[in-house]
Amino acid sequence: MISKRKFTFQTRQDSTTRYHCCVPQCAASARCNSALSFFTLPQGDELRLKWVTNIRRGDFPITNHTRICSRHFLPADIKEPSTPRGRRRLRSGAVPVLFEWNHYYLPAPRPGVKEPTREPDPPPEEPRQEPDSHLEEPREEPDSPPEEKDVAPRPDHDYCSSAEPGALDLALGVIEELRAENAALRRRMEEMAVSSKFGLERFAASDEDIRFYTRFESYAHLMSFWSQIEPATRDIVHLTRAQTVHSALPTSLQPVDEFFLFMTYLSLGPALKDLAHRFKIHQCSVSRIINTWANFLYTVLGAIGIWLDEDTIDQNLPEVFSEYSDTHVILGCTELHCQTPDSLLLRSEAYCHSKSHSTFKGLVGMAPHGPVMFVSPLYQGSISDREILKRSGLVPLLQPSMAIMVDEGFLVEDLVPCKVYIPAFLRKKRRLSREEVRKTQSIMRLQVHVERVIRRVKEHKLFSTEIPLSLTGCINQLYAVACVLINYQSGPSVNAGARKGSFYLT
Repeated sequence: MISKRKFTFQTRQDSTTRYHCCVPQCAASARCNSALSFFTLPQGDELRLKWVTNIRRGDFPITNHTRICSRHFLPADIKEPSTPRGRRRLRSGAVPVLFEWNHYYLPAPRPGVKEPTREPDPPPEEPRQEPDSHLEEPREEPDSPPEEKDVAPRPDHDYCSSAEPGALDLALGVIEELRAENAALRRRMEEMAVSSKFGLERFAASDEDIRFYTRFESYAHLMSFWSQIEPATRDIVHLTRAQTVHSALPTSLQPVDEFFLFMTYLSLGPALKDLAHRFKIHQCSVSRIINTWANFLYTVLGAIGIWLDEDTIDQNLPEVFSEYSDTHVILGCTELHCQTPDSLLLRSEAYCHSKSHSTFKGLVGMAPHGPVMFVSPLYQGSISDREILKRSGLVPLLQPSMAIMVDEGFLVEDLVPCKVYIPAFLRKKRRLSREEVRKTQSIMRLQVHVERVIRRVKEHKLFSTEIPLSLTGCINQLYAVACVLINYQSGPSVNAGARKGSFYLT
């Protein structure tokens, strides 16, 4: 038979506590080193300051769980327990002085996993290395037990008089550098966040970008207009398909960014999905914002009243109109291409023979010195200029002392109660007289100013491309807002001889 021998293995004893040593470069843990003791920091301010200074932790937060292992104290500073289950304690005034950076490190032996049990070696009576020359002379403790009389006394280590007096200042300097670097990185992250966000704040420093996206002359010009309409945005009525909501829209955009989105749509005419990707919102939110701001600006700008009285016209009449000084308004019609309807009846009403396309047709009136002072609703393209003037509501605004200037084809002398300046045309004549030719040329030179205003309106890409029929519900508001914004976006159309007191904002 094979006799069974009983072997005894010494295993690593794990502790239930989870204390860790707070000294830098020390990985001692109470969980895997039951032979070590872990001491709390003293309560006295002076002694605690010595401990914190020695372990080189200037801004270290001290809690009830902060511990320092026994490897950093001289053996003479540690009181061994009188009983096997007793706790080791530190002598009064003990300070940790054994660290890896001063080459006075005493590692604790860790038993193997499967080594035969043996009697533990007695604790060393003196350190393995001579202490640094900068340590003070050891002192004897009067209450030392007889077995520790020959043990090397504890040196009192004072970093204030050590060979490294600037260690703490160096650490503070490194901390300040890290704080400055952190602040610089934070500022850079904020700049990157602004640059990645498509909004008014991103283009505030570039007047060229502001002109491209909003048609306003500059950022200051745009902010001047925003300051006039911002108080009214508090009572804005947000439109949805189901209902009208008076509270704020459930989007992440500020009111000024919603206004910037609307102006971008009016100026560039992009697809709603494109705007949704740029502003990082849902496509339905883009449609709701456009409808809301079209109706809001139509109401706010329409409440100002753009029709000017005769005194204002006379005070600002340019010298180029001296021959026609009683001219109060210059009229011109414009046509906007629209999507061809599927219905044959609607297609016949919207078809314009002069453009060979389905169109919307509207009437624009401007004062002699430049500002837009009348905008009619849009009508189907088959309507005549005479019928537009009759339906637009302009006739009741005219007085007998006024005069209007129109293009050829406006045969409205019998509709208006005032004088009409119109270029001469042949009718049944073979040729025009010299006086008629001169008058026609002078009127056409002045009539071209209203064409410039219409060109400014069509600089908004929404009106220079084919308008989808899905915008039929708000096309009148969009068109009227684009026409009235001409008075705020840039300088006047007529500069020659213009007098002071211009209607335009600068």
